[in-house]
Amino acid sequence: MDRILYTAMSGARYSLDQQAVVSHNLANASTPGFRAQLAVMRAEPVAGDGLATRTSVVASTPVADFTAGPISTTGRELDVALQGDGWLAVQAADGSEAYTRRGDLQVDANGMVSVLGRPVIGDGGALTVPLGSSVSIGNDGTLSAIGEGEAPDSISPVGRLKLVSAAPGSLVRGEDGLFRQPPDASGASAALPTDENVRLASGALEGSNVSPTEAMVAMIDNARRYDMQMKVIGTADDNAQRANGLLSLQG
Repeated sequence: MDRILYTAMSGARYSLDQQAVVSHNLANASTPGFRAQLAVMRAEPVAGDGLATRTSVVASTPVADFTAGPISTTGRELDVALQGDGWLAVQAADGSEAYTRRGDLQVDANGMVSVLGRPVIGDGGALTVPLGSSVSIGNDGTLSAIGEGEAPDSISPVGRLKLVSAAPGSLVRGEDGLFRQPPDASGASAALPTDENVRLASGALEGSNVSPTEAMVAMIDNARRYDMQMKVIGTADDNAQRANGLLSLQG
């Protein structure tokens, strides 16, 4: 069997994998603070005698696009848009600290501040506010609240968001969609320190950095690349059948 089958098969397989990444990005084109995932492939020569002309496709380590998304004004007091290289610290499902750029904060029935059900971390752990209070957020992450039925001049600080900074590319995305520092030798990710210089815009949200148009073009490109690889497989199979027919006639 011609070894080109394996070359084309590896190309078709990773074209499907890349299509899945593009589809995931497109599905999150309207998710606040979403960072697009980049799928990178490279050519890898096949090792072995007589295989110098054969090349396989290998997927590189997936990375994220850390380009900032567009900022839109919402007017909602619990919406925040992080500026620069700032990140919001949240508590992951396993209790560890992770980071996100998503800023549509919610307050649950217990007064806990969260993002998609994940507790937002403050100065002393999970951040809570008084039930029924009106909450506003300053540009340094300080939460101030006015109790139910109280006068506006009774506003007082109730906590502060933990804001950290991380250079683009220094964080890695986990299976839960949250970002963390790269794990150390023991597999644990260290928590970043609070950065007092990080600022945010209240009443605004950062959108996804996924371009729907570019994602659709990438989907078409991946589909055509997959079809091309399948045609190569079909051609190699036809050639093999013709060769077998010629050998049988000579025998």
